[in-house]
Amino acid sequence: MAVPAASTARDAPEEQIRNMADGGDSHSHSSAAASGADGPAGSYDASAIEVLEGLDAVRKRPGMYIGGTGSGGLTHLLWEIIDNAVDEAAAGHGRQIEITLYDDSYEVVDRGRGIPIDIKHDDITAVEVVFTELHAGGKFGNGAYGASGGLHGVGASVVNALSSRLVVDVNRKGATHRLEFCDRIAGHTDAAGRFRPGHKLKRVGRVSAGRTGTRVQFWPDREIFDPAATVDFDEVRQRIEQVCFLVPKVKITLADRRTDPPVIEEIVSSGGLADFVQKLCGDVEPVTGLIGLSGSEEFTERVPVDGKLTDVVRRCDVEVAMRWTRAYDTNIVGFVNTIPTPEGGTHIAGFERALTTAVNTALAESDPRKLRRLKDEARAQREDAQEGLVAVVRATFAEPQFRGQTKRELGTPQVQRIVASVVREGLRAWFDGSAPGSRKTHVRALIDKLADAVVNRVESRRALDQRRKAAALGSNGMPDKLSDCRLQREGELLIVEGDSAAGPAKRARDSAWQAVLPLRGKVVNAGKGTAKAVLDNAEATALFTALGAGSGTDFDLDACRYERVVLLADADVDGSHIRCLVLTLIYHYMRPLLAGGRVFAAQPPTHAFTIGSTKQFVYSEAERETLTAELEAANRRYRLTRFKGLGEMDDDELFETTLNPDTRVLRKIGLGEARASQEEAKKAFSVMMGAAVEPRREFIVRHSRDYGQALDI
Repeated sequence: MAVPAASTARDAPEEQIRNMADGGDSHSHSSAAASGADGPAGSYDASAIEVLEGLDAVRKRPGMYIGGTGSGGLTHLLWEIIDNAVDEAAAGHGRQIEITLYDDSYEVVDRGRGIPIDIKHDDITAVEVVFTELHAGGKFGNGAYGASGGLHGVGASVVNALSSRLVVDVNRKGATHRLEFCDRIAGHTDAAGRFRPGHKLKRVGRVSAGRTGTRVQFWPDREIFDPAATVDFDEVRQRIEQVCFLVPKVKITLADRRTDPPVIEEIVSSGGLADFVQKLCGDVEPVTGLIGLSGSEEFTERVPVDGKLTDVVRRCDVEVAMRWTRAYDTNIVGFVNTIPTPEGGTHIAGFERALTTAVNTALAESDPRKLRRLKDEARAQREDAQEGLVAVVRATFAEPQFRGQTKRELGTPQVQRIVASVVREGLRAWFDGSAPGSRKTHVRALIDKLADAVVNRVESRRALDQRRKAAALGSNGMPDKLSDCRLQREGELLIVEGDSAAGPAKRARDSAWQAVLPLRGKVVNAGKGTAKAVLDNAEATALFTALGAGSGTDFDLDACRYERVVLLADADVDGSHIRCLVLTLIYHYMRPLLAGGRVFAAQPPTHAFTIGSTKQFVYSEAERETLTAELEAANRRYRLTRFKGLGEMDDDELFETTLNPDTRVLRKIGLGEARASQEEAKKAFSVMMGAAVEPRREFIVRHSRDYGQALDI
């Protein structure tokens, strides 16, 4: 999506921008400019070179600093201000933070030390410098912070650069000092509402001598951000909840005043990473108790000091909390200081490397009988070691280097070795029983689970190889029950329930672009079964083979033989169950189909009204009752037919209601782009189709009233 220009007067022509970015010698630049410019050849001179000063670079390329101009980028502005407040709390200055979401602005208040208000240079205060100059801040190793969110020093200034207005209040020295920014220019609003530029701070109130802190409220520039960009309350709450696990005893108040009435929540710090892991595990049955690992080492980093590269000694503290469960999904969450790193980085790489090494050492020493027959293949791979693992990994050190301003991935290389060392030694002690909290029963249970993971992976791969070889010997390598179409890449795969629906579907479909795959019997529940159980299931294997894109981590969406997958299930309980089983299989083994919006559920009618020579279909009991009342009120005669399944429709009815793209009703099933939507999908599949029974029981009891009666269990 194109980003609207913030100020066209300052924007360089597109050709000039390309020249500045390309590099190379001056001759190649002149040639490019002459060939593409309106003026005569040779007009490319020094006047064509533009220097983006101050905050103009941020407005020119906002994606470089906040990742984009959608909801994610807008939310990142809020993160920058929140992270500053959290850094103060983590440094031991202030334990209260207040975050408020308004319709057009966002506010963060902390009880930290307050941004310095004294003069920095040329009658300009440190407050103004922080919000107007890139790479200005208190996190560059000068002692203001021991460990903070990052070392770029562009967070607050980027927020100002992409805001139409920003107000900062600082409590220091018994007074509240204010500075406002209008279109990035410092000043104040007078009593008449006029903005007047200026550099001096304005005293707007008194506070007690010991009270300090900072309040920042900013109004994002809507000319920069997409019209639909918004900050999601649940996403902010989830991030704040994580912060409370990382910074003990901090209390954060989150208020959403965009709703009526407003939503206000107070989130208080819990017992650290151990409680975080417990929350992530939920009600899934554990295999081990909580495993806590910690340690620290020093490393040397070469950084510029006073203009010269100098070796600086850093201390890196590592803290890990982890637990294996009976589930199969892996959930590893990483943090650097108080910043989440969803894309991992060197600390996660070190953790995963050490984890696999420690697991293989433990398996070799215990020598499980079930692994002996695998011989050279009896080694755990990364996915085996992480099966069912829930872990939180945190590295704390000064001046972390992130790959990109959005701070989603750690880049400091020395941290990988330190984390790997701490995890390797800690797990070795846990496996041999010398670590606090290590129990032989837990160690034996984990060894058994890890061995099963290795066996299942190896046997699944062997079974898949055998099926591929067998399929290659057939006429086309496809399942026998698949009725294929001619235009696969532009077509769709119709998944129907059994032979009763397969017959009408095959006759009524357009064979040019509609393929039919009947599923006979129940598909394996991929939310509970192992990978081996899934690949041993004939219906699941038929679906994998028909789509032709692989399964699991090897699934390749570009290789998929069909543009869409359409689930045709009966409008009853059995049909809903089969649809849920297929969706669970797709979610766990072909998730890119859902993420790409290529899975649909057909909405078959429940009844047909024959009114004279016409036929009208309804799709719910409510529609049936409404149409019945209308016909009876008009004293019209009709005949009502109920469809118990797709197999009860004739070919014309099935075509009109379910197969004809001009008249059918399809419901698109996807994961959504927002992180909160994906988390909601994960929770739904875990609760309704996962191994844990208690969450499903509670859900059914809690929502039973919505379906006409309350269950007494």
